[in-house]
Order: sequence, then structure tokens, then C-alpha cells
Amino acid sequence: MSVAVFIDGAAGTTGLEIRERLAGREDVTVATLQGDARKDAAARRVAINDADIVVLCLPDDAAREAVGMVDNPRTRVIDASTAHRVADGWTYGFPELSAEQEEGIAGARLVSNPGCYPTAFLALVTPLVRAGLIPAGWPLSFNAVSGYSGGGNAMVAEFEDNATQTAFRAYALSLSHKHLAEMRTHAGLGHPPVFQPSVARAYRGMLGEVPLSLAALPKAPPLSDVMAILCDAYADTPLVTVAQDDAALVMLEENAGTDRMTLRVCGNAGTGQARLIATLDNLGKGAAGAAVQNLNIMAGLDPLAGLVF
Repeated sequence: MSVAVFIDGAAGTTGLEIRERLAGREDVTVATLQGDARKDAAARRVAINDADIVVLCLPDDAAREAVGMVDNPRTRVIDASTAHRVADGWTYGFPELSAEQEEGIAGARLVSNPGCYPTAFLALVTPLVRAGLIPAGWPLSFNAVSGYSGGGNAMVAEFEDNATQTAFRAYALSLSHKHLAEMRTHAGLGHPPVFQPSVARAYRGMLGEVPLSLAALPKAPPLSDVMAILCDAYADTPLVTVAQDDAALVMLEENAGTDRMTLRVCGNAGTGQARLIATLDNLGKGAAGAAVQNLNIMAGLDPLAGLVF
């Protein structure tokens, strides 16, 4: 018997990617609304309540409205918006953060899909905070660049319809990006990092970096300790790997088009400085791939079914 899935917001970049990953699968049946029905509240309410699992690919306010339409105890929700990522009663959908996290997702009725930028930051920082290598109150910064598809259909059109659009632009200069609460909360930090997001003239892909002055940390850990903690944290996670190479270059597009994420520990042992780098696809592990992984876990299916390697 297949799982009935409704994608609310299936025409957006994330919704389309989710549909691709679920296409042709016999263990799920996917419903979407077409044309004017996509914005018809009555039609959406019926589709939401007919589903075993509904995936919300909507702006925050519309996602909150959709959750309010659920009027039965059976329908479960995966929200890909920012609306519920630190909300009470919601389980954060990042199974690689711990075995307990994955167990929580499996039994949850309400799951918030992580943001693309926080996925990179949390993967790098959370194990180090939990191990006591980075104090919870330590000042951190996070520099990240995403492909322009991360901005949705509007930004895709902005870049692709304008041949003179810049190759690289920094934004969120007021240091008040909506992902900050998510990063702070789920990493267990006392305050948010200094977040420096940017967009490159590339359709997809993401590179995030956390610089660390290891010599200044209370335990002054060597690079090898950082590497050991991350390797141990992700030893049994097929989608998240810690590279063991001595990379001279790391490319934004390294994991583009896949649902993988690669972490690296780079640095200079002599100066006690490190650069922790994560590469992923902003539409893959940063959005649609994560949603499908969470759906699989919630439905008791192969967690990797439909994902792109």
C-alpha cells in the first residue's frame, strides 16, 4: 500500500524537485493541484486532509495557514518554509544530527525541513559544540554562497532574464537573516553567528565555511581533533561524508545535482587556524532532497529512496 503524499506549492523550485524524486515510485502516490485550484482554499483543504503526508513548499504565512487546515489526527506535515523551524511542537528534520533526531522524525507528526544555509552550518558546528570543543558562547562566523535557485522562481528569472546580472552579490548586510534563529537554536549556541550569505551566478550548488582560530579556543585543539569529531559524528551517514583529501580547491558546484553533502577540515597546524567547509546542493540536501529523506523516514520507507547520489 503506497503512502498518499500531497505537495502544496508544487510549482516552485523546491516542489518541482520533490516531484522529480518521487516520480515513478510505487511506494508513494503523489497528488498536486493544477491551475486555479492551487490557490483555492477549499481544494487545498481537501487535498491536505486526504494525504498521509503533506509537504509544504510555501511562503511562511501560507505554510502556517496550511497547517491550520489540517482537521484530522492522521495527516502528517513536512514544512519546507522557515515558519516552524524553531517552533514548539515541531521536530527538526535533520536526521544526521543524531540517532535520536532520526528517531524523533520517524515518530513525528510535524517536521520542519532545515534551511539550506543552516544545513551546512549545523553539520559543521553542532558536533563540535556537543563535544565541548567549541563553547556555546563562542563567537562564530559563517560565510556561505548559494546558487541563485535558492531564491525561488523570482530570483531565477532575475538572473536568467538579465544577461548583465552580477556574478556575485552579498546580501543580508543588516545581520538579521531569518535563518539565524535556526542556526543558534539547533547548534545549541548562546547567540547567533555572524552570517555572511551571498549569491553566485550559478543555478545550483552551495559552499558554506566556518573559520576557527583553534589556538584561541579554550582547549586549543589540533586540526586532528576537529577531524576526528566530525568523522565520528558522520561515520554512518551515507549522505554526509567527511572528505579525507588534501584539497587545494573546493568548488561551489561539487555536490550540485545530488542530495549529498561533503564536509572538510582545512587549515594550518602551525598557526592553529582552520577553515571548516561544507558543500551541498541548495535544492538537494538543502531543500528537496532533505524533504524526501524526511518523508521516507516518517513513512517507514528506505530513507534513501528516490534520492540522488
